Amino acid sequence: MTRSSLGIGVHGLGDSRQHWNLAPAALVEAAVRKGEGILTSNGPLLVDTSPHTGRSPKDRFVVHGLETGQDIWWGSVNTSLPAGKFEALKLDVEAYLAGRELFVQDVYACADADYRLRVRLISEGAWHNLFAHNMFIQPTDGELAEFVPEFTILHAPWMETVPARHGTRSGVGIVLDFEQRLVVIAGTRYAGEIKKAIFSVLNYLLPKSGVLSMHCSANVGQDGDTAVFFGLSGTGKTTLSADPRRSLIGDDEHGWSDGGVFNLEGGCYAKVIRLSDDAEPEIYGTLSKYGTILENVVMNTDTNELDLDSDEITENTRASYPLHFIANHVPSSIAGHPHNVIFLTADAFGVLPPISRLSPEQAMYHFLSGYTAKLAGTERGVTVPQATFSACFGAPFMMLHPTVYAEMLGEKMRQHDVTAWLVNTGWSGGPYGVGSRIKIGYTRAMVNAALDGSLEKVRMARHPHFGVHMPVECPEVPREVLNPRESWNDKNAYDLQAKELADLFAANFEQFSDWVPHEIVEAGPRV
Repeated sequence: MTRSSLGIGVHGLGDSRQHWNLAPAALVEAAVRKGEGILTSNGPLLVDTSPHTGRSPKDRFVVHGLETGQDIWWGSVNTSLPAGKFEALKLDVEAYLAGRELFVQDVYACADADYRLRVRLISEGAWHNLFAHNMFIQPTDGELAEFVPEFTILHAPWMETVPARHGTRSGVGIVLDFEQRLVVIAGTRYAGEIKKAIFSVLNYLLPKSGVLSMHCSANVGQDGDTAVFFGLSGTGKTTLSADPRRSLIGDDEHGWSDGGVFNLEGGCYAKVIRLSDDAEPEIYGTLSKYGTILENVVMNTDTNELDLDSDEITENTRASYPLHFIANHVPSSIAGHPHNVIFLTADAFGVLPPISRLSPEQAMYHFLSGYTAKLAGTERGVTVPQATFSACFGAPFMMLHPTVYAEMLGEKMRQHDVTAWLVNTGWSGGPYGVGSRIKIGYTRAMVNAALDGSLEKVRMARHPHFGVHMPVECPEVPREVLNPRESWNDKNAYDLQAKELADLFAANFEQFSDWVPHEIVEAGPRV
């Protein structure tokens, strides 16, 4: 246990019982002792975060300060919280934590030392400290002794906020204050809030240093060809980047600097609902490792065996594990400039091609659109798929206007001659309920062909509605899969569905029409 010479007395917590930078085994032991989780039969720690089994985006706030007031993309994503309300929340959280058994974890964000951010988590949760140990980068003992945080997270998951006093909307509050370099998280045990809070911080800081922060996974081939995969939850970002033939840089958050791509994290946070050894062996293998955390996975209490197919608690079951649990990973978490950028979407309407090449203008259009679809049946009253647009494939974490990130991406793609692809991991042969999900084996084959250059050599057909270029053939993939219209029995129904989706794209993009050049607006689907 290495304790920093800079204690936590600045937060009035000096009298608390403190555990500093414990190793995973000690944190697992503490979590079990405190009743925070239980050990499964094969090693991981199982925790239940109910009632909050996912992020609470409507409970996330940013303190309006002199530094941030003019820069932040204010609106539904970044909601302003008055400084006075935040001060009341901070003082109440400090008073709540004072005297409790606390766990302190000092970690780094950003694998590239030139952009590294020192982060301190102070939490009442032992397993949340294990989460930080898994998900961030570990300093050496010598570095820990002199560790001075640049951002501190005060984490009180079992304390509810009071809306009238704290300015929150519910009993949950996730608040970022850039002037005090402080994050306060209260009222939710869902650990994803910790990593996404720091990702939001980096989305503000890194672009100011000329680094594009990206909500993407990344891997690199044996020839040094880096690929990045943008995508919202459930589109395959983690699955497709964990490829035994390529080395994993990271599965969720990266920076792109003048030197190349680097991971912002030190671990992975993978969805495990219906995970199988056959389809995702690298991720599946982490479920038998001591130190992995499983969130909201159902377990048979008689045998302590997992039921990965059950969504009894939530569809959003998760595993947190350090990057080195994936055997084929890049130890430095740093690689060169990408050769390919892949935008992932799970189109439940069955309209978009399973893979298509994008022009530079189309790449900017689809990056700003950030499209995927919610499935019917995932929410009460939802009987048909619902289109979802999230700018930059990560709007909930974007601190600046989306066009800032888009302009940076476009410039880097031009500078390094990067090819952009749109990959649909969703439905073919009809919409959800009629067609079928595109086989993961086909998607892997198409992605591999894109990355190894095979698709650059085949003839392309232009999609009649979206204008993207579809390969007419691909190794290990049936021809009829490649053209979505041909996979539908009713071609007129396909055209109608494609027009409806194109209308949704156009309506969403109106918010950017005055911010981007005309040729990017024109790169969208024909309405």
